[in-house]
Amino acid sequence: MATERQRNAARKNVKKAQAGARSKQTLKHLPKATKSALGKEANKVRTGQAETRGELEAKARRLGISGRSRMGKDELRRAIARAR
Repeated sequence: MATERQRNAARKNVKKAQAGARSKQTLKHLPKATKSALGKEANKVRTGQAETRGELEAKARRLGISGRSRMGKDELRRAIARAR
């Protein structure tokens, strides 16, 4: 059976985790224009009009682009275009 100290520590950890989960809801707090842009980009990927980050990274790997793991999608697109 857990001691009182252990129960208090567990209670504190649960409260910390719940607070962290509440504060991590970052999409909800973004400006409307940013949320719209993210939605449009996701829709392009779903419909096949744009490549996923994984696909872009695979192309960059084949082209021998260094630092690709630290790049975002737009940076990968630009680096691939420069390498061609």
